[in-house]
Order: sequence, then C-alpha cells, then structure tokens
Amino acid sequence: MTDLPPYLRPFVLPVADTGEVRVERVGQVDLYHPAGTARTGAILLVHGGPMPPDLEVLPRDWPVFQGYATAAAQRGLVAAVVDHGLIRGYDQLVAAADDVEAAVGVLRADPRVDPGRVALWFFSGGGLLAGEWLDSRPDWLRCLLLTYPLLATPPGVDVLVDATEVIGKHKDLAVLLTRVGREREELAGPVEEFVSAGGTALDIIDVPKGQHGFDMLDHTEESRAAVTKALDWAIAHLGEDPTATSTSTLPIPTPTTEPAPRKTAPESRKPPRATTSAGATTSAGATTSAGVTTSAGATTSARATTAEGGRSSGAAGSSTPTSTPVPSVAPDLTAVVATAFSFDTPATRVIDREHSTYAAHDLEAFLALYSPTAQLQFADGAVLRGRRSLREYYRPLFDAGRCKTELQQRMMLGEWVVEQAVRHDTDQGPLPTIVLYRVQDGLIVEVRFLA
Repeated sequence: MTDLPPYLRPFVLPVADTGEVRVERVGQVDLYHPAGTARTGAILLVHGGPMPPDLEVLPRDWPVFQGYATAAAQRGLVAAVVDHGLIRGYDQLVAAADDVEAAVGVLRADPRVDPGRVALWFFSGGGLLAGEWLDSRPDWLRCLLLTYPLLATPPGVDVLVDATEVIGKHKDLAVLLTRVGREREELAGPVEEFVSAGGTALDIIDVPKGQHGFDMLDHTEESRAAVTKALDWAIAHLGEDPTATSTSTLPIPTPTTEPAPRKTAPESRKPPRATTSAGATTSAGATTSAGVTTSAGATTSARATTAEGGRSSGAAGSSTPTSTPVPSVAPDLTAVVATAFSFDTPATRVIDREHSTYAAHDLEAFLALYSPTAQLQFADGAVLRGRRSLREYYRPLFDAGRCKTELQQRMMLGEWVVEQAVRHDTDQGPLPTIVLYRVQDGLIVEVRFLA
C-alpha cells in the first residue's frame, strides 16, 4: 500500500461491495444509488486540487471518494462524485464552480433524489468552491460539510467567495468542519480564522492525530470514527435515520415542475427541481392496452403521460442554426419500433434527467447533460453544434418559461431513444413531434427532430 500514491490508497472505512449499490456515470458525475425505490436525500462529494498534469486516475475513480459514496448509498442516500476543473489548476476555479453547479443539477434531477434534501461535501482544495454556497444558500441545501479544507486562495489566484466572510450568514444552514491536528501550516491558519468567524453556526469534528488526507492515509480507529461521525451528521441533517441500513420501497411521488428559484450569485448557476418523464416501451409483435400497430408489425404502448420536457425547434434565439449536413447516421425507425427493450436503461435515464431540467427551466443543468460537441438537427435541416450554440439558442425559451411537452410514446435501440410527443412550447399551439436522442457515456451527443 505504501508504494501507491496517496490518492490511490484504500478508504479508511471497510466498505464491502455487496452488490446493492448501483453506480451510474452521467458525464462528469458518478451517481451511487442505494437499494430500494424510495426517494431520498443526496450528497455531492467535491474533490480538491490541483494535481500534477500527468495524473492518470481522476478523483471520481479514487478509492476514497468511491468509499464515501458507497458508504452513503449503503446508508440509504444517493451519493454523487463530480470531476471538476480545479484538478487542472487554480486558473480553473470558475470552470470548477460551473462543473459543481452542473453536477448539482444532475443530482437533483435524478428520479431517486428528493430535490429539496441535498448536502454538499467539500474536500481539501474544493473548500475554495464552498463560499458561494454559504453565501447564496439555496433552499434545497440542507447542510454543507468541509473536510481538511483549503479556505484561502494562494497568492495571485482570484477569490470567488471567501467562506470565512460568509460563514453564519444563513443561520438555518448547518455546517460541519472536520479538522485535523497535523494540518499543513498554510491550511491550518485560514481554518482557524474560519472557526473563529463561524462561532455557534459551525459544528466541528476534530481528528487530533490526523493529517491532511487522513481518510486515506491514517488507517486508525480515530480516522474511522471521524468519518463515521461525519456521515451520521450528514444523514441526520438530510432527514434520514443515522442507524438505517436501507430505504423503504415506497413509490416515487410525482415531482414538482415549477421553475427553480435563481441563486443570487454567480449568474446562471441555479440547480433545478427534479421531475420525471415517462413513456411507453415497445414490444415486437405484442399487443398492449393502446393497440397501436407499427409498420413493422410490432404493437406499442401509447399511454400518454404529461411531462415537462423536450424542446422547441421554433423558439426565438440569439443564435440562428446554420443548414449543415450531419455526418452520423440515424437509426432505422422500423428496427427501433420492432425491437423490445426495458424502459429503464442508461440512455433513458439520461433523457429523463434532460426532460426534468428542461421542465425546471434550468438551462445550465440542461446543458450539462449534453456532450460539449453535441449536435442538434431540426426538421428543416438546420443544425446547432456544441453547448455554446445550444445555450444561445435555448436561453430565450428558458427565460420565457415555455418548456413544456406531453410525452406519448418512447422506443429504444441501444444508444438511441426515440420519442413521440406533443409540444406546447411553440407559437403554433400543440405540435406533434418525433425526436431521436443518441446517448454515449452518459451524455447526449446527438438529437434529431423528424417532425
């Protein structure tokens, strides 16, 4: 173990893989789902940085964060780990803040998450990203945790929001600091200033013999007790029972679809309220309740479900799509309809989150589910490429609060998801449409509007 770099050493808690925790990768975020089907609170784990440029293993694959996330999921929470830009350098602080904001959107849009019960947990250099959340304190943020944090930017690095200046601003926000006794000098001073400023607004777990990174370097009873106490604290503040080992199997309630309130700073960072979309799976040659027969001889379910999701090809925007051929090949629709698939697939879960963020009018969380090089082709042949073009095109539609569609059918083939829906987000009134989504590695890489 001593031959391994510190970040690849085992987590201090014995987290056995029992097969009950399901891990899903969505873009830059890994989601850890507990057993059961109940909606639950959630924790986003935010790593530190920077790290050397030759780093081969990114933080979400480090044993320590896999361990924290697995332990939280085994206790009944949904946990998430995000890879963010700070790993590349302090000049990426703003980009890192955007990455964390987008990850919050992905987490809160997850159908297993109660979007009103979320905790943020910052480690080491990730502490530089905590200030804006202490300052703005969105209503869904139940608590915030800091473990051996860096709280003062190095010389020459621009400050986002200084956590020491805003700790205690919101008296109803619970904050936990895990402080190590053998902390590096350049980190220990700002931490003590933070403690002095926090007063009664701050809970503290002390690890007297612990060093920076104790949760992977110091395999002691003291370390294990500190990590366990922090997990207990987070679970308690998320409204869960700290002694619970699993969640119940209650149905997931119908989510709220009203727009999420804007955060005060920085601009355009506003995580969404979650909502789910539903649709019909196909069954080749099978007859279902609706009795809608396809051209391939298959019969599909046409159960209409109201959902706030989808997009408008006729929305006004500041960026006009250009008519450019799309090189990739769309799937044969006959083959799509004629093949039977499970409704719950990695691709459909990504599309469900996209619909949820659309319904919540949360542009940045919506865009976080798209590949940076994603392309959209509209029925008239016009094409949008990349998140920047998508942002410019969709911002007026999101700002106008017109993000609503009615999902009628859904069909799947591998990485493609095909939906029939009625759009209510155009000036033309209810508009039937067919949309093809292509999902790769947890992100949407291509969308085609056929009608």
